[in-house]
Amino acid sequence: MLSIPGRGCMTCEGPTRRELLRAGSIGMLGLNLANFFSWQSAQGASVNRLAGSRGFESAKSVIMVFLQGGPSHIDIWDPKPDAPANVRGEFKPIKTKIPGTQISETMPMMAQQLDKCTLIRSMSYTPNGLFNHTAAIYQMLTGYPPDKVSPSGQLEPPSPADFPTAGSHISKLRPPTEPVLPFVELPRPLQESGVIGKGGAAGFLGKAYDPYRLYQDPNKPIQLDDLTLRKEVSPQRMKDRFALLKGINGSMPDLEKALNDYAIDEYYGKAFDLVLSGKARDAFDLSKESDKVRDRYGRTTFGQGLLLSRRLIEAGTRFVQMNWPAVANGNAEVDSWDTHASNFKPLKNLHCPILDRSLSALLEDMSQRGMLKDTLVVAIGEFGRSPRMGVSTSGNANAPDGRDHWPYCYSAIVAGCGIAAGAQYGESDQTASSPKDKPMHPNDLLATVYYALGIDPDMQVLNSLNQPRELVKGKPVVGLWS
Repeated sequence: MLSIPGRGCMTCEGPTRRELLRAGSIGMLGLNLANFFSWQSAQGASVNRLAGSRGFESAKSVIMVFLQGGPSHIDIWDPKPDAPANVRGEFKPIKTKIPGTQISETMPMMAQQLDKCTLIRSMSYTPNGLFNHTAAIYQMLTGYPPDKVSPSGQLEPPSPADFPTAGSHISKLRPPTEPVLPFVELPRPLQESGVIGKGGAAGFLGKAYDPYRLYQDPNKPIQLDDLTLRKEVSPQRMKDRFALLKGINGSMPDLEKALNDYAIDEYYGKAFDLVLSGKARDAFDLSKESDKVRDRYGRTTFGQGLLLSRRLIEAGTRFVQMNWPAVANGNAEVDSWDTHASNFKPLKNLHCPILDRSLSALLEDMSQRGMLKDTLVVAIGEFGRSPRMGVSTSGNANAPDGRDHWPYCYSAIVAGCGIAAGAQYGESDQTASSPKDKPMHPNDLLATVYYALGIDPDMQVLNSLNQPRELVKGKPVVGLWS
């Protein structure tokens, strides 16, 4: 049965005309027809303004590796061996392929792959009021601060008025040229307590631009019934139904037909092509990879998810977001990087060994395949961890060896598309508490992602109230390019 990604509506039994308009009309985007054509013209002008700039339009696709919970930068990417004991922690630094740059002993494989990327040590922002995971995730992925934050730092559930996540904007502005899924999120949405997927949906763009969410463990056999024709529906029958749909559209009044020309026909046409071509199904088939490759990535949810991310990009998917498979405020021994209760044991025994193997494998594999030439890889969490152990910085209780949330200074990895390889960008102070130079706001990193894809971060979009807004409240960091 054909299920359009991001919608619960089944089309094999035939959607109503109202369903078609709701799914595809430009009105869903908060645009009337005149605004739509005006927006198209402005978009073209903004791109022309940046054409030829260093790094602009250097990427065709993006893998966003989101490490939910806030990894401890000081225990992974930015060790401080000369800091006091209650800051430096238990791990020793080791040398890397970047001369003069050390990382934690828990990341020996990544130490040998840092020559393929830039290590950013100056990510930083100051939140408004009490900060927690959901608010930080929303800002990181949408480029906008949340409108409403509860006293606990939690946000309200996702809303159609939310600012779209980056992958949704990208799948709209840079749709794939192949019949593949434009935006895939693995293995499930980000979650904090009962708030699921905040900052990870299309918001005011409309559900047509929501990510395709797998909701499965890539380390287990993947079922793809929603990308497969039912046995009783032949390819020819599917094509006949699409022809009938186009005929219905052709009989509509001129305005509705004009809207459909830019939305419904294209949207459903791509959906039919997606199912009939089988290319997306093949991308999800990890059995096509050798045991050696699968073992190199690690037989874990995260490891096989990164391998699947590479396969999806190879197939033509524009944006893949691979989430650390956990929930915030969960058990740090098995869940996220949220190490309030215990920091060193889960990092040493679980988190870092998995991250080290899988992320190093992704960079090594993509480099060998030549995929880093036009694929941007970003690995980041919503914030770092407090340099001092056992203190409360966000209203949470922390064990003596636990670290609290810390958005004022943390680290990220970026690679590909001409970004400097084997480089360090920015530096933190003696305790990794704040940037010493080149501070980078997460909005600036997100603006850099758009910029690399040939999208002007300053371009205007219309929100749910038809108000013009910048695509992201940040500026691209051109200094990342060598």
